[in-house]
Amino acid sequence: MTISPLRRFMLAAVLWLPFAFFLWFAFRAPFAWPVIQIAKLALLHVWPGLYLDVIVGADEINQATGQLIAHHSDWMQVNSNVIYNAVKDGAPKYAFFDFALNPMIYGYSVPLFAGLVMATPLEKWQRFAQIGVGLVALWLVQAFGVVAETFKVLGLQLAEGTAKMHELGYSLEVVALAYQFGYLILPPLVPAALWILLNRPFIEELTRPPAAAAVEPNHETAVETRQQGK
Repeated sequence: MTISPLRRFMLAAVLWLPFAFFLWFAFRAPFAWPVIQIAKLALLHVWPGLYLDVIVGADEINQATGQLIAHHSDWMQVNSNVIYNAVKDGAPKYAFFDFALNPMIYGYSVPLFAGLVMATPLEKWQRFAQIGVGLVALWLVQAFGVVAETFKVLGLQLAEGTAKMHELGYSLEVVALAYQFGYLILPPLVPAALWILLNRPFIEELTRPPAAAAVEPNHETAVETRQQGK
């Protein structure tokens, strides 16, 4: 029994996608490093008035007790140029506002794309080439989401950050839109669109209608054959 190309692809995707997600999570720190570097380059060079530094690795702190929960090598710490009151009650104590982000929230597009590519019938060099192109594109998408979240944390979650945004002339509506776009739209959309763009011949094969089952017999030839056989 022959298996249709669509069914063969779906079976391969069921096997490859969990494995791709496993590898992505197991090596999350190396996968997050390029994203953090891209975000750092953008934040410090495009918006130097808002950000002082971006550091690979960050501590997870319990907001209620202030105790250290864990150190995550795949997180990033953002040191902003915004001064805020670090003490809620009592005498004010001013400091630069620092916060931690998890870039991997935006990174599930990488194993999603890799799993689709591995399930596609391709030559080895084609798989490596597509995954290489996909990594670069998806790291940029992931970095966009990270940068948008830094603006969201600074401008929408901190009063002093909101004032700083207004002082510099930044629109909070654009910040909110960019955050939603980078969080909800780009991570699932870009890997699927990129896979379709790079594998158009295979997509056309999957969507091609099946050939006609059989050609109708030539009745005139059949009648002539029977007459000759008498």
